Amino acid sequence: MSATKAFSSPATRALLAALALPCAGAHAQNPPVVAEAPLRAHLSLLADDLFEGRGTGQRGGDLAVRYLETQAAALGLQPLPGGGYRHKVELVGQKTLPGSSLRFDVRGAALEARFGTDAVFANAGGQAETRLAAPVLFVGYGIDAPEERWNDFAGADVKGKLLVAMVNDPQPTAAEPQRFGGKSLTWHGRWTYKFEEALRQGAAGILLIHTTASASYPWSVPVNGFSHEQFHLAGAGNALQGWISEDFARRLFAAAGQDLDALRARAEVRGFRPVALDAAGRADVKSAVRTVVQYNVAGIVPGTDPALKDEAVIYSAHWDHLGIDAGNGQPDHIWNGAIDNGSGTAALLAMAQAAVRQPAKRSQIFLWPAAEEQGLLGSLAWVNDPPWPLAKTAADLNLDSMNFVGRTRDIGIAGAERSSLAQAAGTVAQAMGLQVAPPVPDLGGAYFRADHFSFAKAGVPAFSVGSAVFSGDGKFTFEHDHGGADRMRAFTKVYHQVGDQYDAAWDLSGMVQQAQFTLNLGYAVANAPAMPRWRAGEAYGKVAR
Repeated sequence: MSATKAFSSPATRALLAALALPCAGAHAQNPPVVAEAPLRAHLSLLADDLFEGRGTGQRGGDLAVRYLETQAAALGLQPLPGGGYRHKVELVGQKTLPGSSLRFDVRGAALEARFGTDAVFANAGGQAETRLAAPVLFVGYGIDAPEERWNDFAGADVKGKLLVAMVNDPQPTAAEPQRFGGKSLTWHGRWTYKFEEALRQGAAGILLIHTTASASYPWSVPVNGFSHEQFHLAGAGNALQGWISEDFARRLFAAAGQDLDALRARAEVRGFRPVALDAAGRADVKSAVRTVVQYNVAGIVPGTDPALKDEAVIYSAHWDHLGIDAGNGQPDHIWNGAIDNGSGTAALLAMAQAAVRQPAKRSQIFLWPAAEEQGLLGSLAWVNDPPWPLAKTAADLNLDSMNFVGRTRDIGIAGAERSSLAQAAGTVAQAMGLQVAPPVPDLGGAYFRADHFSFAKAGVPAFSVGSAVFSGDGKFTFEHDHGGADRMRAFTKVYHQVGDQYDAAWDLSGMVQQAQFTLNLGYAVANAPAMPRWRAGEAYGKVAR
């Protein structure tokens, strides 16, 4: 596409018009007002094919970074300490190539796992070719959690074994209704934890059994993820990691003389011990490997209080999505990621445009992390090498997959209850005429699936400011009865699909409302006498930062 054509597109013209708006309300009361026009304009452009799905390690990702740093400067955000708006994220990219294979030798017969249908898998160790032959060991949920008195690896020699594990946590019982968070998913239930634990245990590799109920998303989600290039922070990783379908798992276990459902039931009981299958896994993984440098983008609104300005509130929203697949012959195979997370990316730009007009006592950092879709890698890189000291970071308020169907009468603050942010959020909601949405069990582990969790693990009070997008409970109420809840639930059908595209007919008043609530909460924290504190007994409050 020529430069002339690109910058004459309707999305670009709308953006330029919005950025030319006068700074209305420059003398408004604190906090300033978030405007819809720039939010919509940024969203329509970031989700345009021009940005090619903002893929990690792709041209579209580079365009997104360049766009965000240019906008940060144009809006008047100050650069990071040391200069510039970029924060380096060093990654290793690997993509499983055609010709890779995974099979199981079971009692003299070979059971082949078809990539995309029966299994998806990759090497995470940086090798261009990996050959693996290992005995198969079923390890239940694949959890080692001393605080829960639970160890799925107890009594077994795990080293060199190919592990098969379930996702999610051990379920609550009548005797232990709150074990592993009760009905809510804990960090130990997440696939990322299980991959990390397999590496710590010295396993040869790990495969997770997928069910829609336990993973909280359909088989198409891991298939799409593993069909693209996979990224990892530079360092060691599993030689083989991935997923197998439930149907294939049943065939594998039956061929090995085991009943999958019976083993699942055994794995729910405290004291479970790993079960060796009469099978050997054999993998030949050919990978395209490269080193990639990506960037978080961040800009600062300096605080006004000399005693507090070295402390900061962070607002975050990842800029990346799944990018473009140019090698499959499809004319338009672009994962535009309008809602996930063009919405949060655009909202932060509109919030920053408002915030620079009237700073708060503490500094405010607007952060667009990279590689969230690859496992929160950009935010993890930030907390591993923080440009702003974590001890001086008051909170992280994250936005991801925002409300696109209209204003609500309530606001989701799930995760805020872990700290004093809940009290501040309740006060802000009341001032805005909103109700705090009733708490529901976190069945999908949403608290552990967004960039704020990297900050929480590093000891910084943090949560994602929610809408009804992934609530799934139908309890969010809209100001106008126009099927908003149904449309929110329908979004799950295009989540991580090419259908997540911008629609000019969207009512973004609810997205503006959500952004305004987040900015209002950030200002409440930025102007408070003291930084937020974790709730007594909260595990993340014990982390030194």
